[in-house]
Amino acid sequence: MNVEVTPLPGIGTRHDFVSRTGRRIGVITHRDGHFDLVVSRHDDPDSCVASIPLTVEESAALANLLGAPNLVAQLRDQAPGVSTRQLPIAPNSPYDGRTLGDTALRTRTAVSVVAVVRAGTVHPSPQPDFALGGGDLLVTVGTADGLAKATEVLERG
Repeated sequence: MNVEVTPLPGIGTRHDFVSRTGRRIGVITHRDGHFDLVVSRHDDPDSCVASIPLTVEESAALANLLGAPNLVAQLRDQAPGVSTRQLPIAPNSPYDGRTLGDTALRTRTAVSVVAVVRAGTVHPSPQPDFALGGGDLLVTVGTADGLAKATEVLERG
């Protein structure tokens, strides 16, 4: 599916696509950091029928709702044997208050952490110095065996 990117001078950028029914559905990313979810009229793709302002947290939650199932489906189709899983950092975890690098997950389990979800906010591609906290969810990619080992590492150290 084609996603069109349109610069909006003085405003930000619009990313949108045309749905099967002919509606344009998109997101305007404003220069000040907030977002608008926009939907065009069915009979006029240049007329907006709905514009919903979203906070950063709301846009991350919506992206997670829409993107995670799609990512998992794509991974299953394109890389058999690879799975994703959200692994929690429990408040009593040995890694609560420590860095992602301290876990050595990739070295120990061959599992990659692609994002950390904290209080509804997604932190993509965290670096080794990313500080973990109780209640965080690590979005991970790996084999079933690797993900099982990663779960054990996060629980026991």
